[in-house]
Amino acid sequence: MERTHSPSQLTQEYNIVVGMEVHAQLLTKTKMFCRCSADYQGASPNTHTCPVCLGLPGALPVINRAAVEATIRTGLALNCEIAETAVFARKNYHYPDLPKGYQISQYELPLCRNGWVEIDLPDGGAKRIRIHRAHLEEDTGKNTHAGMHTLVDLNRAGMPLLEIVTEADIASTEEAYAFLTKLRTILRYLGVNSGNMEEGALRCEPNISIRTAEQAARDEFGTKVEVKNLNSLRAVRNAIAYEAERQADTLQSGGVIEQVNMGWDENRQRTVLQRAKESSEDYRYFPEPDLPPLVINRAWVEEIARALPELPDAKERRYRHEWALRPIDARTITGEKRVADYFEAAVAAYGLENGKPQRMANWITDELFRLLYADGEGQDLRQITDTQVQPDQLAALAQMVDTRSITANTGKKVLESMYRSGDDPQAIVEREGLAMVSSTSVIDAAVQAAFDNNPDELTRYRNGEKKLFGFFMGQMMRATKGKVDPQAARQRLQEMLDSGNSIRN
Repeated sequence: MERTHSPSQLTQEYNIVVGMEVHAQLLTKTKMFCRCSADYQGASPNTHTCPVCLGLPGALPVINRAAVEATIRTGLALNCEIAETAVFARKNYHYPDLPKGYQISQYELPLCRNGWVEIDLPDGGAKRIRIHRAHLEEDTGKNTHAGMHTLVDLNRAGMPLLEIVTEADIASTEEAYAFLTKLRTILRYLGVNSGNMEEGALRCEPNISIRTAEQAARDEFGTKVEVKNLNSLRAVRNAIAYEAERQADTLQSGGVIEQVNMGWDENRQRTVLQRAKESSEDYRYFPEPDLPPLVINRAWVEEIARALPELPDAKERRYRHEWALRPIDARTITGEKRVADYFEAAVAAYGLENGKPQRMANWITDELFRLLYADGEGQDLRQITDTQVQPDQLAALAQMVDTRSITANTGKKVLESMYRSGDDPQAIVEREGLAMVSSTSVIDAAVQAAFDNNPDELTRYRNGEKKLFGFFMGQMMRATKGKVDPQAARQRLQEMLDSGNSIRN
């Protein structure tokens, strides 16, 4: 499609309005309404099925209590109201991957309503994205299109699925990215969803529209278009940007936006028409006759609330205010629960006094992350728990640098060896002879060698070119392979440069 104006012009002429529908597969042992194993990844097609999830006549569904609890946990973490009574409904539509010809979902009476998630804005501010509802339903199967045929795998059919629906509060691709990132982090902290979008465990369907400033002032909305089943943060951001541009081009050329469902073509980086968008009337909702209303005991909700883990926002505040971490480090570490767990274990071994949490944060975000990224594992920092460097080993290494047993540069080299071998830092230092050298005779010999090898530079320094101090310091450190005590070496070098005499004089 030929572009008529740039994204900056789009921003000036129209406001983007986005509401999100996020589908999160819940981490339960069995499916939503039957006892089939939920561990279907990698299984042969159609081997995790039974009469219930196949929709065979006479098979009756039974509600999965663990899925209900996971939904309540999520609702509480998203600041939602938890309903006293929720009702399952039949959502009727026909598609090859829906064996019953309907989906058991929740409609008028969902489990969770009226929540919010706070996101960080690029300007340093914050914004609340309101949660309209969060409800339980069952997942569909999976279609694979092969030429003229469609292959249907029903292993996923009946998996417990949590649908989280926001209000139309998202106003940019950046806000959409921030919301999904924060939501995925919360779900992982709760342990209710893996957050693995590439595996389909977390899928997003943004509803996108644009409007003029005048429409916004009148609280009017444009016609929304839904982009279905996006499975990466990058795809969400690109699809919203493209679809908003497409709608702006259509309006600029005198066309009309139709309410449709679009797909995302990753190869061509564009949205493509799938079908006309259904309304609630098309689905012919009615209460599921085979399931009773779900009555939620308030004491159970309170028990679940008491057992909630410390969530990322609260953890970030604690790191900043109690442990004096820099805001950027607190945000980075709390962004992945496994990183936060690793950090806290390392701090527990290292200590809390005298800025130690910040120093440990530096070791992790600067040095350990560097090794993870270089190893190709930094795409998913949760793999920090799979590294051979244990938290107490990293704490021991930091302690060796603090006590000047080794230099900071040597410490980085030792960490690289720990990352490859899993050995303790003390063993590596002893084996490779890396302990810090403070011997005056060794330092003096290195100073003399630097003078002898660089007489011109020595003359220039003593004639006033003081910036050459760093040059001589580098010569000394190289001569001692970085093992000499930098503070002692600096002091001795300064003495000898300022004395006007070499050691042998």
